[in-house]
Formats: sequence, C-alpha cells, structure tokens
Amino acid sequence: MPDLKCGILLWSQAVSWPEMLEGAKRVDNFGYDSLWAWDHLYAIFGDPYQPIFDGWSTIAAWAIATKRTRLGLLVGANTFRNPGLVAKNAATLDHISNGRAILGIGGAWMEPEHRAHGIDFGSGFGQRLDWLDESVEAMRSVLDGETFSSAPGGHYAFNELRHHPAPVQPRLPIMIGGSGEKKTLRTVARYADMWNAMGTPEFLAHKVEVLRGHCDAVGRDIAEIEFTLGVKLTIRDSQAEAERVMHAALEHNRTPWANVADDDTFWNGSPAEIADKLRPYVELGFKTVLSEQPAPYDTETLERFIGEVKPLLA
Repeated sequence: MPDLKCGILLWSQAVSWPEMLEGAKRVDNFGYDSLWAWDHLYAIFGDPYQPIFDGWSTIAAWAIATKRTRLGLLVGANTFRNPGLVAKNAATLDHISNGRAILGIGGAWMEPEHRAHGIDFGSGFGQRLDWLDESVEAMRSVLDGETFSSAPGGHYAFNELRHHPAPVQPRLPIMIGGSGEKKTLRTVARYADMWNAMGTPEFLAHKVEVLRGHCDAVGRDIAEIEFTLGVKLTIRDSQAEAERVMHAALEHNRTPWANVADDDTFWNGSPAEIADKLRPYVELGFKTVLSEQPAPYDTETLERFIGEVKPLLA
C-alpha cells in the first residue's frame, strides 16, 4: 500500500477569522500535506446568508501563518475571475508561501451567488466547462513562463499575455475538481497535475478509466496526475459518538442532518473503520485524501486522521 497524503479543508462558513487562523496553524503543526479553503461568496451548507470568508484572501493569510502545508482552493470558481488574474494570484501566493501554492479550479456550480453578485453563470454547465478548458490552457501557459493569446471565437480574449515574476515552483500544480466525462476529465487529461473527485469506489473506478482514455488520446501518462479524494471525516472510538459530533457541527452550520443524509462523503467512525473505507480508494490510485472539516473545527478528528488513520494505510 503506497503512503497516503492527507489534507484538510477548513469550512469558511459559520466561523470567526481567529478560529480559521488557529485552525490553519493546527493543521500545519499536525504535519498535514495540504490545507484548503472554499471559493464561495455565500455559504454552501444551510443558510446561504450566514457568515463566510473569501477564499483567496484566506489562503494568502494562511501562507504567512503556516510553514509546511501546501495551500490552495478546493476548488476555485472559474467564473468569478479573469483567468489571467487567477494565474497572477497563484504565482503571488507561491512567493508568499515560498513555493507551497496549488491552483485549484473548477467550472463553478452555485447559481444564487452568481445571480446576486451579477456574475455571468453562462447558459449551462456545458458552457462553463468550455470556459474552464480555455481558462486552464491560458493559466498553464502563463505559469510556465510562456506568452499566451486566445484563439478567435472563444470566451476569453488574451492578447500576448505574459507574467513576471514566475512562480517559485518550476511547475506550479493545477488541480481540477469534477468528474464530467466528456469535458472535465478531458481538461484534466490535458492540463491538470491533480484531480479531485468524490463518490463510491465503483463510481470512481469508472471515472479513472474514462480519464485514462482521455490521457491516451492526448498522449499523456495518467500516472502524472495525482488523484485526490474528497471526504468529510469525523473520527471517534465509535460510529455513534462520531455521528453525534458531526450532527452538532452541522447544527452549528444551520444545516439539518436531513439535508445531507444522502451525501456519501460524510464518513463517521473509528480510525479502523475509516481506514477500511479508504483502502479501496487508495488501491484505485487515490493516494491523497482531503477531508473537509466544518466549524467549530474538531481537533480530535484532525489529530486522529493523520495520527491513527494514516498509519493503518501505510
């Protein structure tokens, strides 16, 4: 069994900034490989109008407060910003963090926050994924030190775009989130260094084969892409106690359990139970597990995920 990489996303809703800052320091001190924030303008669980912090500002501040964890958005909303600006944000974060930045990006999905802010949501998900493909092509080129101009007729109109300074990392990694077979996974195959996905082992086994086909079509080795699994862990000695803790956290986030009962990314249990659930994913190639943690951040889960679950999969 290959070594497992562990990362944490701290929910940025229903939380104060001091709590977010302290949570980031704790994740860093526990030895996690990566630390992530959402990219949303409205809360995505429960009441959308409860407090939530901006993603890029958050990870830039975390870059100063942490020493070792890699930092990124899980994942950035491509619709929110010009991709050239996002590339500049990522390169700047790489310098602030001394080479720990990851550029996370996806097509975006939450219509109410777009509508309220007057952000173009496009005609549908398919169009947004076309925009994403254009966007990632441009960002990859600029981050690699190239000059980029858009092809005629696309959504963007870059004209000899180039940036300085270059990132600290020779290749600043791009993570793409999503599992759409026709467009998202094709973009992953063409440009991504990391892929984030969720679902059952059977569901993801199929997606891996689809991605493999896209990689073959563009002449890329699928092994170059780091597979990352998204889950939401609560760890205690028993599943019942873990569920009690998770239910309390959801109540704090104004989210009835009934609203997420069908979400198969909420995993509650003992370290051994969590490791048993993770094992088929790791065998499938998902060697990085990213757990989203709601506020108030559960220190016991943070300690036991990296301290007890990870060794069981070593």
